[in-house]
Amino acid sequence: MKRFINYRPTHAATLILAAIPFALAIGAYELASIFRHIDNPNDKLLPSFTALGDAIVRMGFTPDTRTGELLLWVDTLASLRRLALGLLAATALALGLGVTTGLIPYIRAGLSPVIAIISMIPPMAVLPILFITFGLGELSKVVLITLGVAPFMIRDLSLRAGEIPQELLVKAQTLGASTWQIVLRIVLPLIVPRLLDSIRLSLGPAWLFLISAEAIAATDGLGFRIFLMRRYLAMDVILPYVAWITLLAFAMDAALRKTSRGLFPWTALPA
Repeated sequence: MKRFINYRPTHAATLILAAIPFALAIGAYELASIFRHIDNPNDKLLPSFTALGDAIVRMGFTPDTRTGELLLWVDTLASLRRLALGLLAATALALGLGVTTGLIPYIRAGLSPVIAIISMIPPMAVLPILFITFGLGELSKVVLITLGVAPFMIRDLSLRAGEIPQELLVKAQTLGASTWQIVLRIVLPLIVPRLLDSIRLSLGPAWLFLISAEAIAATDGLGFRIFLMRRYLAMDVILPYVAWITLLAFAMDAALRKTSRGLFPWTALPA
């Protein structure tokens, strides 16, 4: 008898099943919004979809009366720039330190305890220190993202490098390969797929640290705008911004997943 665990949905069924939770959530929100506006027509907690649409048009397609800028796109570019710089720095650190600590015993003995301790420090706890040290500009925000995700990525790649079969390394040395050649010819081809997966897994924390830093000290950015609108209870702006951040994060994850599957189909994480 075929067990339920062995049934696989068709492509159409997969799309339908994936859409059901979103449809239910949208329907529940619409009903809750209608009931709240019946009791209080001026309710701001659950704005109607019409109000949300007006806010999107106002923030994304209508120039600001003070600056003349399209605020949604200005905020998006500012946040994406900070996020990209932070992830790029974290990736470079993870690739360099992860490979060396996982491959070279002397470096592992010296750096692994330090990396382990740093990875246990809550990044938000040192945010005031970063602001004092690097100021309130862009650098402190980029450093926070880097500090928040780099230790995890370093430890992840270090473990992956340590799992490389010793037989491969011994054979390469037998054939006369130097340490540098082993890194380039053996370690990197095995590490890079895992690096892409580590970046994917770090997207959520990276966005969290970015929004937190922008909320405290920034003059633009998605996090700055959300916390600015909070003062005015402008949920019609906050909710679209939250949805936009989610969409951006999902698009980045999908792009990394597609890249990983295209370049390394045998090692990519499932969807």
